[in-house]
Amino acid sequence: MEAILAAATLEQRAKFDQLQTRRAVAPGVFEVDPDPPIWKASCEDVADDLARKDLLVDRREAATTLVSVVVGAYLLEPLERWLRQQRGTARSVPVITGTGNQELDELEHAARLFREWDDKFGGGLRRKAVVGQLSEVNDMVAAETNRGRRQRLGHIRALLAETAATMSWDCGEQHTAQGYYLLSARSARHADDPGLFANALAGLARQMLTLQPEGHGVDRIAYSHARANDALELVRLAQDVVGRSITPTTRALLYTREAWAYAKLGRPAAFHRAADKAHGAFGDARPAEDPYWLHYFDAAELSGTLGGRLLELARTQAEFADEAAEAITSAITMRRPERWRSSALDRLGIAEARLIQGEYAEALRLGEAALEDVSRTSSDRVRAKVLEVYQRTGEYGTSRPAAQLRDMLYPLVLSPA
Repeated sequence: MEAILAAATLEQRAKFDQLQTRRAVAPGVFEVDPDPPIWKASCEDVADDLARKDLLVDRREAATTLVSVVVGAYLLEPLERWLRQQRGTARSVPVITGTGNQELDELEHAARLFREWDDKFGGGLRRKAVVGQLSEVNDMVAAETNRGRRQRLGHIRALLAETAATMSWDCGEQHTAQGYYLLSARSARHADDPGLFANALAGLARQMLTLQPEGHGVDRIAYSHARANDALELVRLAQDVVGRSITPTTRALLYTREAWAYAKLGRPAAFHRAADKAHGAFGDARPAEDPYWLHYFDAAELSGTLGGRLLELARTQAEFADEAAEAITSAITMRRPERWRSSALDRLGIAEARLIQGEYAEALRLGEAALEDVSRTSSDRVRAKVLEVYQRTGEYGTSRPAAQLRDMLYPLVLSPA
């Protein structure tokens, strides 16, 4: 290959480099559409296509589609180009509520129940039901002629799309999740809801921060850093678009994604700067002014998210383990009892922190306590966290409690998704 490249012209080498870049973006895919249909078709057509394909695809097949997740410039450029085209097109209209609109109220109530279900259990339970409801609402948007009702239906569609995205992401269906996040962002913009738009981009950023490369020969650190930079771009784009039109809680959410990205990049000073901004914005929060779909992002979620990122730093810089343990312990104390997925992640995280601190007996006790919450959720993220802690125990082979924790986790590592 080196000999062939040496004999190639500059134009041939440039074409080869471009092809390799596209393959790195989507391994196994030779071309990536620089102007994807999701930004060209109508919102109704995009939603219809996503829902129709999703309802027909087998979950095991969908779980293998990481190769189709678009990243880097192929994700960011079309999104930013579409946003530039949307400038000045949003027109606020009265939101239809109250008497005579019971159907819309019931649809939004259903969207709220689906979201609460996902916050509690995780793992994509009832995901197909959400997609079915999304398809029905999308048909109503297409048929609606009243501008106010159409806007509210678009808002409900954005909520359902974001829930479907989160469920898909949480059960490992990354390509599907990305499509729904982008649909949610588009729908939120059309519904003139800057907070929901920012939330969708925060979800996209989180997805970038959790993606893992597939295949052999991929530099995992370089891939992780590239995705962290994608996440930073998404956060900055959201901040630029919404400005100060979002609540302090939403600003805090975006800052946590920024902090997460800096932790991925191994930049603790930048992480703490963004984390301080998140705490500052959250301190200004007025929960009564936050929309219901943001209620999941409470003090426990803030501490748990930032604590998890400190734990990432502690894996290579053990001095951050104490700070991580403190933040995660705070999250566990404040966490609402019905948040089983989040509680499982917290408890597995504190067990790992104790391992790094050398408190092996305490790690065993906390790991055992986490198993009940782990058993209550089918979340792919929880399974990934179990594997992380299991792999961490292997580094302390001389410790009997660490070995016992490893044995305890082994059946969960073997269990199918």
